This record gives sequence, C-alpha cells and structure tokens, in this order.
Amino acid sequence: MPRDVPIRTEMIRLGQLLKLAGVAQDGGEAKALLAAGAVAVNGEPEARRGRQLHDGDEVVVGGDVLRVTTG
Repeated sequence: MPRDVPIRTEMIRLGQLLKLAGVAQDGGEAKALLAAGAVAVNGEPEARRGRQLHDGDEVVVGGDVLRVTTG
C-alpha cells in the first residue's frame, strides 16, 4: 500500500522527495540509493536525482512505496 507524501508545490525532485519521506538522510544518501539502482519511478528504474515528480507519481525504494500528493 503506497504511503502518501504531500508536497506544497506542483513538482518535487526525486532527491528531495527521498529526503522529505525520510528514506534518505541527505543528498549523498539519496545519490547512493539511486546509483545502486534501488529506486523506481512509476515502475521504471530511475537513477537521476533531479527527476521531476508530480501529483500521483509513485516511487519504490526497497519495500517502501511512496506516492506524491499535492494539496
């Protein structure tokens, strides 16, 4: 079951989302997760920390499923 991660703007970058959700402590940890191939966005592997995410996008990191929500 996805865990909603609310954001205040229309868009958030993947590295920021990982920190906001508590999956990564800092940008270095987020970068390491992405480099290890441990992150997927909407079912596709993703390695770009700057990937833009919008309302409804789902990010899978290990056993965590995060869903971006606005509002």
